[in-house]
This record gives sequence, structure tokens and C-alpha cells, in this order.
Amino acid sequence: MQQLLEGNKRYIEQKLAGKEINQEYRQVLKEEGQKPFAVIVGCSDSRVPPELIFDQAFGDLFVVRVAGNVIDAVAMASVEYAVEQLHSPLVVVLGHESCGAVKAAVDNCCDAIDNPNDSNMNKLLSLIQPSVQEVKKEATQDAPLYEAVTDKNVAIMVEKIKQNPQLSTLINQGKLSIVGAKYHLESGEVDFF
Repeated sequence: MQQLLEGNKRYIEQKLAGKEINQEYRQVLKEEGQKPFAVIVGCSDSRVPPELIFDQAFGDLFVVRVAGNVIDAVAMASVEYAVEQLHSPLVVVLGHESCGAVKAAVDNCCDAIDNPNDSNMNKLLSLIQPSVQEVKKEATQDAPLYEAVTDKNVAIMVEKIKQNPQLSTLINQGKLSIVGAKYHLESGEVDFF
């Protein structure tokens, strides 16, 4: 976590660390394999590239990206692989401000619920619907609706990973941490929940 915090600080201050991106370093990674210290489950949004906003190099992060930073079976399998095979000790579910997938889920709420198998888009939006429903049930909202749903979606995805039977043992042994975070588009800052 500290490496991510420090990297995000460098990114915000525009004092990026020098990164090994040359052929020799790529060869080392090829021969020795990857050892990512964190798994980032993030949105596919082109404004939120994890390697850049955390100022990390090749081999540092195992990134799983899908619109809305949702966890389906394939994304979960990717997380399991990184944790079990590559021994990554940290999983971060990274949401962001102004998420288009969240906006679509809020705006198309009924269609995605009523017809989750109707289209690939509705399948994706149906994974965000529990967050929409939870936020709408809450009486008070400190944030605008879209941002409240974004935050709830991160929290629900964190819980989904924590409940994974393959990963829960490692969590209970203190070998794995799962946290949520949110990227702020204007400032570049990542807040960890």
C-alpha cells in the first residue's frame, strides 16, 4: 500500500521516478517472471491507467480492467491467479469519478434489471445494479448520486473478492489485503477507503 501511496504522490507532484523500460529489463522480466506487489481491479476508462497514476514500472502491478471495475467470473479468476500463482499480497478495487459505466447503470436501471441477458451491455450494467439499488435505498446521500453509486460499487466489489473461498484463507492468515480506492480525475489523487 505504501508503494502505491508514494507512487500516487509522485504522479500528483509530477515527479515521476525513473522506470526501467529498456530491453534489458524486459529480458529480466521474461527470464525471472513477474512478481507484482499489487493487483489493481480497475475500470477500462482511458483516463485512469493504474501504472501511471501509481507511478509503477513493468512487473509491479497485475492489472484487471473492465468497465465499471466490476468483478465477474473472468475478472475473479484473474485476481485468483495473481494472488495464488504470483503471490501478490494486495488487491485494490479502483473506482473513479465520472465513471461512464456507473452513469449508464444508474440511467438505465430498469432495463438492465429487467433484461440482464438482453445484451452484453445489460450484463455488465446488471453487475453494477446492486450498488444502484443500495444507494437508492439509503435515505441520505453525502455525494451526488453517480458518485455515491461509484463508491458503493467499489465497496461491493471489495466484499465480493473477500468472500471468494480461494482467497478468504489467505485473508484470514494475514497474507492478503483487499481494499477499495477512488481516483479523482482533476487532482489525480487516489483516496483509499
